[in-house]
Amino acid sequence: MTPIWLALETMKSLGIASLVLCSGLLLAESEPKLDPLPAPISNSAITSVKVSGHVLVFSFMGMGANKTWDATTNSAYALNTSYGKWSEIRQVPGAVGRVGAAAAGVHEQAFLLGGFVVDAQGGETAISSVEVYDPINRKWYRVPDLPEPVADTVVGVYRDRYIYLVGGWSKSGAVQTVQIYDVEKEKWIQGTTLPGEPVFGHAGTIVGDTIIYVDGARKNPSAGQPSYIASQDCWMGRIDHKDPAKIEWTKLPEHPGTARFHIAVGASEKDGRIYFSGGGDLPYDFKGVGLDGKPVEPSALTFAYNLRTRQWESINASTPNPVLDSRHLLVTPEKLVFIGGLDKGQVTARVNEIAKTAKTK
Repeated sequence: MTPIWLALETMKSLGIASLVLCSGLLLAESEPKLDPLPAPISNSAITSVKVSGHVLVFSFMGMGANKTWDATTNSAYALNTSYGKWSEIRQVPGAVGRVGAAAAGVHEQAFLLGGFVVDAQGGETAISSVEVYDPINRKWYRVPDLPEPVADTVVGVYRDRYIYLVGGWSKSGAVQTVQIYDVEKEKWIQGTTLPGEPVFGHAGTIVGDTIIYVDGARKNPSAGQPSYIASQDCWMGRIDHKDPAKIEWTKLPEHPGTARFHIAVGASEKDGRIYFSGGGDLPYDFKGVGLDGKPVEPSALTFAYNLRTRQWESINASTPNPVLDSRHLLVTPEKLVFIGGLDKGQVTARVNEIAKTAKTK
């Protein structure tokens, strides 16, 4: 297996042309077949970084095969997109792993933000730490913590400088905050508060100056159980060009299908679309079990929001091998790619590729 750093140095010496990277983790035009992860992982934090014209995809932490509190891992893997091979890299600092963290690629580095740790009793504690992986020097370092610890959030990057964390789950439950990290100034700022009910486990990202997020879990307004129910709200936010903290929110129509929680998402500026796939109809835990105690089935629908026509589109109503807790889609010129997740209740290492040809709803 070719080490990531050796591949980068080789590409520098050969002067290989740059690959194209869109905000949704666009891969090389040649689209080599991607190997499975080195180990089964679900609900990991996935992002990509473009270094010296070469695209690397990272998978950080997540839940291991046993689906127990001590099966969380702080392992880290990097995929060389030219070869389709994974390499294990230096693990995320810390004594224990986390689940439900966010990841974003900015300035040739991979940022890892928040997530939650699981204790022996099954309790979940949101974490505020932010680590950064430098793929050139192969080392981790810390930057200022999140003002509010958060997990199961929506993450997006604006102008290759600002990292947005939109809502999520914190110590007191779902939150409405938008936390923005300015990579250049190394400081946090607060964005315009989210509209509607606070949610976690929702899906979305940023393309250009537009934030899209959908669904998630919201607090049950009745006094009964379950404590959280699925949200059906979809929102669009426009970031002010002069002030990245100002966001104008408007409500969107409901998307196709019934999946509401932990939908996988990826985007392509070239396509002008944000893609969604998988996830479940009801909120569920890291084992794939709903709050009613029953296993949740993954949705087989793949759909997209077309930013140019401002319409929802159905992509595939019978997506092969749908999964829960993949959370992130890699968007290539021809395909959408899932990495890991829960397959029929089992944590998988599979990398699943599907066609992304759109059919308007």
